[in-house]
Amino acid sequence: MDDAELADLVGRAAAWRDSDPEPRTRRELDRLIAQAAGGDRAGRERAVADLEDRFSAELTFGTAGLRGALGAGPNRMNRAVVIRAAAGLGAFLLGAVPGDAGDVPPLVVVGYDARTDSDVFARDTCAVLTAAGCTAVLLPRFLPTPVLAFAVRHLGADAGVMVTASHNPPQDNGYKVYLGGRVDDGPGQGAQIVPPADAQIAAQIAAAPAAIDVPMATHGWTVLGEDVVEAYLAAVVGLVDPDAPHDLQIVVTPLHGVGGETAVRAFSRAGFPVPHLVSEQATPDPAFPTVAFPNPEEAGAMDLALASARARGADLVIANDPDADRCAVAVPDPDGDGARAWRALRGDEVGALLGDYLLARASVPTVVASSIVSSQLLARITKARGHRHVETLTGFKWLSRVPGLRYAYEEALGYCVAPDVVRDKDGISAALLVAELAAGLKAQGRTLLDALDDLAVEHGLHATGQFSVRVDDLSQIGVMVDRLRAAPPTRLGGSAILTYADLSHGVDGLPPTEGLRYRTESGARVIVRPSGTEPKLKVYLEVVVGVGARPVREARAEAAGALAALERDVRTSLGQ
Repeated sequence: MDDAELADLVGRAAAWRDSDPEPRTRRELDRLIAQAAGGDRAGRERAVADLEDRFSAELTFGTAGLRGALGAGPNRMNRAVVIRAAAGLGAFLLGAVPGDAGDVPPLVVVGYDARTDSDVFARDTCAVLTAAGCTAVLLPRFLPTPVLAFAVRHLGADAGVMVTASHNPPQDNGYKVYLGGRVDDGPGQGAQIVPPADAQIAAQIAAAPAAIDVPMATHGWTVLGEDVVEAYLAAVVGLVDPDAPHDLQIVVTPLHGVGGETAVRAFSRAGFPVPHLVSEQATPDPAFPTVAFPNPEEAGAMDLALASARARGADLVIANDPDADRCAVAVPDPDGDGARAWRALRGDEVGALLGDYLLARASVPTVVASSIVSSQLLARITKARGHRHVETLTGFKWLSRVPGLRYAYEEALGYCVAPDVVRDKDGISAALLVAELAAGLKAQGRTLLDALDDLAVEHGLHATGQFSVRVDDLSQIGVMVDRLRAAPPTRLGGSAILTYADLSHGVDGLPPTEGLRYRTESGARVIVRPSGTEPKLKVYLEVVVGVGARPVREARAEAAGALAALERDVRTSLGQ
């Protein structure tokens, strides 16, 4: 970088600092600017690289809202970015729901989790929206994302904002937006934003003034009482049959997130024995000290819960991610390694179990949905039961908009078991129905694993796998995808490619999305796509194996070998 380029970079950083209302992040930039201008060479280079990363781009507002690392600068999550985002959202809502001529102004409900600065960002949002002429209401304390999503519909709000980074690393935070009320009164009312609303809000954010110039009220918004939490609990507890078996010993972990108290209260009110809450992970903590990564899908994240379950002789482990919109499930495994082995179920397995359970109770034609990267098993179950299955792009912003939806899931541990209550994934209501299903099976002397075997015998064993390629440079994701486009594989897992689809062109009536899909003559399926929330390329694998008269465990062993062969070939094609 030459002197002119450095001067320009430092100038942009100084201008941002001067428009930042937060002293902490202003001091952060002061230190970096000073280091970039003097000190040892290595220190200067680190400071310049850091400034370039912070000022080379802006956090993009899209269908996932905002998400990024905390820190100063436009490419970080901070008060200045959030204030301008709230100003853009307010301008969008005032255009969509006019607030003059005696009309009722837009109503926005705001929630937050326990991550660093979540409460600050939530109050800033209320201050900006109030000054803009909206009516802002704030949830009473840090609470799960499903409570916010519930409140949007429960209060008839025109929009909702949830400050959370879900299962991202500790250094991240984020900003989810829901639309409802008079802004979206269609089948997706109360769901997360989709195009074109995301681009319209982004345009308003781009037009917003510097954060320090955005009007902010000092009062005027309402802090809701606990009645909204009580209403949510009543709604999700009402999903459980009070006359069904409830004898089940459950261990729950919120992974240092905000779902623990709400989950325990929900289980208790639904009639289950009070679950054991993993003490080491029960208190919300933005550092997530006992896990390498606060995502129940990650290896090791459920270790403390599983150890507690073994010690207690529990029947079921439930792990929620930090904002409790996802639900992981583990059960004792008699075929595992050791007498007290446990097995974490894949999201596709739980998705199929819940789907089959709800469809079995359906008395009218029913619509269920799953995402394009989820297992094909739910579609087979649905067809066999005479109902309708819909496939959507990834994300509950799409799944929850399916007309007439009764149930939806995606493989990343997300389940929407009651769209009329929460039009999004909900790890607490899903956990209640998993427990109800498990308790009913226990009363018959059976388990969730037995129910999975039943599905395999009837519909074929659908085994799924996934791996990711993490990158430091986001451009490498495009390089890998382009490599596959330029030199597509002809065989995967020892079987010839039967069909190939570039999802960016739109397939099967779905909107275009970045990704590639392969199907082989053996029935295997591979989908390669960039993550929407993390710097990685994700690969989804599925094989289907007939069971026949042999034991299901033999079919599982065959499927495991087929998945391993599939992964090896895909990694080779990616240059890994």
